[in-house]
Amino acid sequence: MKFFPSVFALLLALHFSFFSQAQSDSCNITVSLLTAGPGDEVYSIFGHSALRVVDKSRNTDLVFNYGTFDAFEDDFEMKFIKGSLLYSSSIEQFNNHDGYLGFFNAYKAEGRSIQEQILNLSCEQKLKLYDALKTNALPQNRYYLYEFLYDNCSTRLRDIVEKNSAPFVTRDILEHKSVTFRDLIYIYLNRAKQYWTKLGIDILLGANMDRKATNRESMFLPDYLLKGFDSTTINGKPLVSEKHTLFEQPDNSASAAPVTPMLAFVLLFILVGICSLVKHPAAKTFLKIFDPLLFFLTGALGILLVFMWVGTTHLECKNNLNLLWAIPTHFVAAFFLGSNKKWVKTYFKLTAWLSLLLLICWIILPQALNVALIPLVGVLFLRSQRRSR
Repeated sequence: MKFFPSVFALLLALHFSFFSQAQSDSCNITVSLLTAGPGDEVYSIFGHSALRVVDKSRNTDLVFNYGTFDAFEDDFEMKFIKGSLLYSSSIEQFNNHDGYLGFFNAYKAEGRSIQEQILNLSCEQKLKLYDALKTNALPQNRYYLYEFLYDNCSTRLRDIVEKNSAPFVTRDILEHKSVTFRDLIYIYLNRAKQYWTKLGIDILLGANMDRKATNRESMFLPDYLLKGFDSTTINGKPLVSEKHTLFEQPDNSASAAPVTPMLAFVLLFILVGICSLVKHPAAKTFLKIFDPLLFFLTGALGILLVFMWVGTTHLECKNNLNLLWAIPTHFVAAFFLGSNKKWVKTYFKLTAWLSLLLLICWIILPQALNVALIPLVGVLFLRSQRRSR
């Protein structure tokens, strides 16, 4: 006789389990992470992330984007340089709407692939997240101070999903434990063959970029946020329930500039070396023009690096060892190249020794300086050594 109550209890449990599951899906909301592939422009090399919320009950399909800024804002350029430019959360349509290009077609038009990961959240978590996204997009809440490594359009998505669901448990998504922030951005710059851009970034960004990135910190890049979500569980269940490729752009290999920084600086080193050795009048004329430009420009660059270190909020621009060769005082010394005063010769003697020491210690520095700069530092050594005589 105990059989029938047991069966009844089992059926009752299954009924309530089914009913509970039906309730959890009754909100008719789907939340997904969108990951757009890299674009051709410098600002789009690292890709982009956004959250998509489809609400079938209201027939809406919205994209929440934390990478919006106003390029027409007053003093835009100076605010961008100083790190005081405010980014904001914005809401756009996923598909075309009222004559405006939706998220999907805008990225498709740029030839950028789009991946979608459906998030495995309960109805309560979806509603909570949806409310948080809409609250963040309000005029009084939408702005934030962007930081490339620690607070950007990808990290904001990771944080808001975790805050409104459950703590993340993420498996390791890094290739090895010694990966630095610089290593991570090199992946994209090398893939796009943006060697001049890579040089510029290496000059501007300091030793903080050579700190080992943690698993969580790597999610500042959209691709690693995608990998992170794929490798994350919440309350013991996978965060991602489904994955789709919404648009896949054929892999068109990027073409590098015909002259790379290494080639350009090696040729410059050879030219300056020859002109420094020969006594031909043309060589002397060339060096008479070249030396002031060399020291003036490297000094001006050094002043910029000091400003980026102490005059901006960019954490990644601090502790910059490029100041060992881009010495700010070169800016002034350039105007005294024709002087025979003792202090001028002493200055360039010290500069020559510093350049030589930098070349010797290149591989053991706590900051990875771009290798293409080696022949340029060699040029500074040659001309400093000559000017010290």
